[in-house]
Amino acid sequence: MIDVFSQHDLLLLLLVMLAGLYAGTQNVLAGGGSFITLPTLMLAGLNPLAANITSTVGLFPNQVTSSIAGRKLAGGINTLSLKDLFFISIIGGVVGAILLLNTPVSIFTKLVPWLVLFATAVFAWGSFVKKSNQIAKTYPIYLTKVIHFLLGVYGGYFGGGIGFLLLAFLTISGQQVRMAAATKNMLVMAMNASAVAIFAFSNQVDWLVGMALMVGAVSGGFLGNWLMHRLPEKILRLFIVVVGVVLTIWLFIKP
Repeated sequence: MIDVFSQHDLLLLLLVMLAGLYAGTQNVLAGGGSFITLPTLMLAGLNPLAANITSTVGLFPNQVTSSIAGRKLAGGINTLSLKDLFFISIIGGVVGAILLLNTPVSIFTKLVPWLVLFATAVFAWGSFVKKSNQIAKTYPIYLTKVIHFLLGVYGGYFGGGIGFLLLAFLTISGQQVRMAAATKNMLVMAMNASAVAIFAFSNQVDWLVGMALMVGAVSGGFLGNWLMHRLPEKILRLFIVVVGVVLTIWLFIKP
C-alpha cells in the first residue's frame, strides 16, 4: 500500500488548508479567493497549470454552498432565462477547461503573469472604482449569448476576476445588484462545475493537496458567513489587490 503522505510534508498540507480557509472566507465576504490559493499551491511545488487546476477543484464545494444560499434571488436577463444562462455557462466552462488541459505547461507558465495582471486589474476596478449609474442596455440576443459564452470560457480556463466581469455584465444588462450577485454565484458555479468534471480525470490534479484545500475552503465558508457583518469589506478587498500585485510582480521576475 502506497503511503499517500510520503510525497507531502504535513506542515505543507496544513499551510494549504489554511490558505483554503482564508480563500473560502474571502469568497463569501468579497471574492478573490483564488488569488490566495494559486500562489500557495505554486509555492507548495505545483507548476502553474497544476496549481490552477487543483485550486479550481479545491474551491468548488465553497462555490456550491454560496450559489445554493442565494439561488432564490437569481434570475435571467432580457429574454434569456436563468436556465439559458446556466446552460451557456456550462458549455463555456467545458470549452475553457478543454483549452486549459491542452495548453502546454510551458505556455501556460508564460500566460499566468498576464492572466493574474488582468484579473487583479478587474478585481481592483470592481472593488474600488466608483461606478456611474448606467442605463440598462439591451443587447441583441445573439450578442448576449456570445458575450456570456466568452465569459464562460474565461471562467473555465482561468477564472480570476470572473465574478466582477459577470457582475458588470449582469448589471449593465439590467439586473439589480442583489439579483446580479446571486446570479453571478450560480453562473460561476456552473462554469466551474463543468471544468471540475473534466479536471477530475486529469493527471494535473494533486488530489491530496486538493482535499486539504477543500476542507479549508468549506470551513472558510462557514467562517465567512459568521464574519460577514463583523469585518470591513474594503480591507479584505485591498488585501486581495495587494496580493495580486505582489503575485504579478513575482511571476514576471521569477526565473
